[in-house]
Amino acid sequence: MSADAHLPVLLRPAVDALAIESRNDGTFVDATFGRGGHSRLILERLGPRGRLIGMDRDPEAIAAARGIRDPRFTPVHARFSELQARLTALRAGGVDGVLFDLGVSSPQLDDPQRGFSFRSDGPLDMRMDPTRGQGASEWLERADESEIREVLSGYGEERFAKQIAKAIVAARRRGPVRRTGLSLALPQALAVLDSPGRLAVISFHSLEDRIVKNFMRGAARPTLPERLPVRALELPPPKLRIIGRPVKPSTEEIKANPRARSAVLRVAEKLVSSPP
Repeated sequence: MSADAHLPVLLRPAVDALAIESRNDGTFVDATFGRGGHSRLILERLGPRGRLIGMDRDPEAIAAARGIRDPRFTPVHARFSELQARLTALRAGGVDGVLFDLGVSSPQLDDPQRGFSFRSDGPLDMRMDPTRGQGASEWLERADESEIREVLSGYGEERFAKQIAKAIVAARRRGPVRRTGLSLALPQALAVLDSPGRLAVISFHSLEDRIVKNFMRGAARPTLPERLPVRALELPPPKLRIIGRPVKPSTEEIKANPRARSAVLRVAEKLVSSPP
């Protein structure tokens, strides 16, 4: 496979999950553009007044995105944890669907200088945008469990910060953890979605999938105020409805693209519109 080749994982199931046909003049966000496989299929299904915003923190991905000559498409060079701020700056308003593909693209894996793969010798950088900040491995190498928990809890308002921090510390004993920022991005995606907008997330790592699963399940049931007697009629309504069961690649897709074998797609629909 060449450095420019990339097979999008769960391409049609992920785009199908956004239910574009019912809102084809709406606004959609591909929060992890990669090499644009999902975005191109979204654009095929969008109506003439539809809008797609493609985000990525990788400068090479954004260079590829700028090659799409479609007035409905806007590329944005940013982390997905900046989702809400970037949409506000674009005056995008409420959106009808958000897609996250948490995998590393084939060009990133195949370029030794990006440091994502152990198959080739190269610097252990692993930044999606190598021009900004320190590599995730540097921070995760020095951060203790309490610091990781504090970041997840303080910045991400993550209810499961303790369990996730413990899982990260356990995971790094087996090797570097690939991504940070997911716990910041999911609540923002929920906030920017209009009802009945869809949230679709493809994850490849058990830790990432656990974060997505716990977030969706938590938003799909009422939040009970602690230590307060609450009658059933006073419970706040759920914010999400989980759509279907988790989707995994078919045997045929895994044969064609072995990197797809650990992928899991989870989908949820916004039930209650609330101000961001």
